Amino acid sequence: MLRGRRTAASVRDRPHTYEYDAHREGGYNWAMVELTEFAAERVKALAEADPEAKVLRLAVEGGGCSGFQYAIGFDTGSEDGDIEVDTHGVRVVIDPVSLPYLQGSRIDFKDGLMGAGFSFENPNVQSTCGCNSSFQAKPEVEGPYSPKPGGCG
Repeated sequence: MLRGRRTAASVRDRPHTYEYDAHREGGYNWAMVELTEFAAERVKALAEADPEAKVLRLAVEGGGCSGFQYAIGFDTGSEDGDIEVDTHGVRVVIDPVSLPYLQGSRIDFKDGLMGAGFSFENPNVQSTCGCNSSFQAKPEVEGPYSPKPGGCG
């Protein structure tokens, strides 16, 4: 079983740690994001080149023709309200606005002749753009932003 730890600031700004099983259905209301082992190794290799890369920050931003797009990059640490997940030795932080859109996602790294990069398997996605760089969230996702109707086209 894949086990991990999750920390979050409480209402009183006290850190909490949550044990979880990434393959268990139901459970916590906190984000559960998993990197594959290959993706974690790629993140570690990329982080070696940046001495200030302490955490991997995942976010969802408004943009693209379907309404949302992923943002991924290194940061110096977590901020108030961030959720932190340790997956395969990589500290991943997610801001509270992005949480509902990333919960349950699995991130992999694809390395092939047609290109290389991180890919998201996200259960909160209703549809993706034709260019596959943006997505529309399912209507039942309870996030601060409503899905953009229409998408590409």
